[in-house]
Parts: sequence; structure tokens; C-alpha cells
Amino acid sequence: MVTATLPTTPAPAPGRAARLVRRLPLPSEATLRKLAVASLVTQAGIIVTGGAVRLTDSGLGCPDWPHCTEGSVTATREMGMHGAIEFGNRLLTFVVGAVALLMLVAVLRTLTSNRPRRDLVALSAVLLGVVPAQAVIGGITVWTDLNPWVVMFHFLVSAALVGVATVLVRRTQRPLGAVPERVGLPWLERLGLLTLVVTAIAVYLGTVVTGSGPHAGDPDSKRTGLDVAVVTQVHADSVLVLIGISIGLYFAARTVGSPGRAAATAAVLLGVELGQGLIGLVQYRLELPELLVGLHMLGAALMVMAATDAWYATRWLPSRRAA
Repeated sequence: MVTATLPTTPAPAPGRAARLVRRLPLPSEATLRKLAVASLVTQAGIIVTGGAVRLTDSGLGCPDWPHCTEGSVTATREMGMHGAIEFGNRLLTFVVGAVALLMLVAVLRTLTSNRPRRDLVALSAVLLGVVPAQAVIGGITVWTDLNPWVVMFHFLVSAALVGVATVLVRRTQRPLGAVPERVGLPWLERLGLLTLVVTAIAVYLGTVVTGSGPHAGDPDSKRTGLDVAVVTQVHADSVLVLIGISIGLYFAARTVGSPGRAAATAAVLLGVELGQGLIGLVQYRLELPELLVGLHMLGAALMVMAATDAWYATRWLPSRRAA
């Protein structure tokens, strides 16, 4: 009997980009954690600076996109403070993109080592991939003269990226990518997910209030046309529902022995919600002063972080951090 030996096909040579990545120093687990935190900070920071653009009526400080104005990529002296503020916010997008790129490259470098972090690839790719999409959405807001629904969408995408970055931070705390033990309480996990969903609804309704209120980003920009008092009440009601669910999550976690970080993260979320509620009430009574509105936008980012972290804590027990 004659046996035939099939020819073996050599593995394809790595591409130029892959070879460049392999030449980079292998990032430590601590470096990955720091880059993840930087990703979270920049994603939340761009929300705050974007709010500053709107609150200073600088939304059309650069009246064109991708150029700031016809014939000039940058803001000119004639465009004054509003042009400088809007163009400065556009420049910060490159900072967000640079951090996201460093994060993804660092993760890809680990794939060619003995400690690959495949669990971080998708999250890092999403953070980087959405940056140019967000830039385009920002351009559409300019082209539509700050249409409130487009501005809302722009904010909500950033809020979602804050949630993604929060999960990324927690995953980098898994030493060598080891998957931690599950909490093992499906009903508690579902309650955590419900809390996250209601948080998203409350944040969305908050953007509707903003889109119906006085701070449009430019004095001549359109508003949604909805009754501010009505949408504010609906938003307030959603926050009250969220606080109630969060209280339930906290006591449910305490009842089953506070597994992992579940009770602690629920307490943090509840504290952020109460702070947000207080700021929202005061700003409404004071007829929406710019500083309080800006703090409320920062609070929205913190609320997304806290809700995402609370949901994550109902799924996974804490990881033992590598030295």
C-alpha cells in the first residue's frame, strides 16, 4: 500500500503592518490598564468639552466641515472666541483618536506574545473605529445648523462609548485575560441589565430636554419644538424610576451577601443618581445656568460609567490583579 504525502502550504508571511506591530515593545498589564483608563477619561472628556461648545454658543464657530471655514482648515482671527472654542474641540477629537489607536496597537502587540489579550480586541477596535464616525456626525451637525436631533445622536454615541470604555477598564483588570468566575445569580444579572437600560432611557430623555431648551449652541439654531416643561417632567419621572430600581439592586445584592462588587457599585450608582437629580432640580429652578448645565452633562457621563459598572459587577466576580 502506497501512502501519498500531501504538500504543505507555507503560512503566509505577515503583512507590513503586522511586522511593525511585532517590533514594538510588549506592553505590560499595567500599561494596558493605564491606556484603558486614558480611553475612558478622553471619551468622557469630549462630552464635557462638547457641552462647553454648546453652552458658549460656539456650535457654529466653525461654520463648515471638515474645513473650519471656506478656504481655511483652522479657525481664523476674524472668527473670534467662538471659532477658537469650536476648533479646539475638533482638535480634541485627535487626542481621543490617538489614545484609542495606542490602546488598539498595544492590544494587537500582545497577540504575538505568550500572553495574548484577545478579550480586549473588539472593545478597543470599537473605540477607535467610532472616532471617525463621530467626526462625520459632528460635521453633519454643522451642515444642518445644529439640528437638535442630530446633536442628540452625537451625544448619545459618545455616551455609549463611555460605557464601552468602562467595560474595557474592567477587562484590563483581568490578569493575562483570565476570565473570572461568574456571580451565578441570573436574576441579579437581569436586574443589573434593567438598571443599565433604564439609565440609557433617562440619559436619552435628558438629551430631549436639552434639545428643547435654550442652550442650542447658536442663537439662531432650531429647537425640537416640544414643550420644555412636559419633557422635563417626563425626564424627571424616568430618573425617579431609575433611582427606585437602583435602590432595589442595592438591597437585592445585600440580601444575597453582596457578591463581589455588586452592592458597592449599586451604592455608587445611587449616589451619582442622587447628585444628578439635585443638580437637575437646581438648574431647572435657576433657569438653566451654563455652569450647572455643564456639570449635569459631566454627571450624565459619570452615570453611564456607574450603571455600566454596576451591570458588569452583577455578572463577574472581581479579578485578582496581576502584580
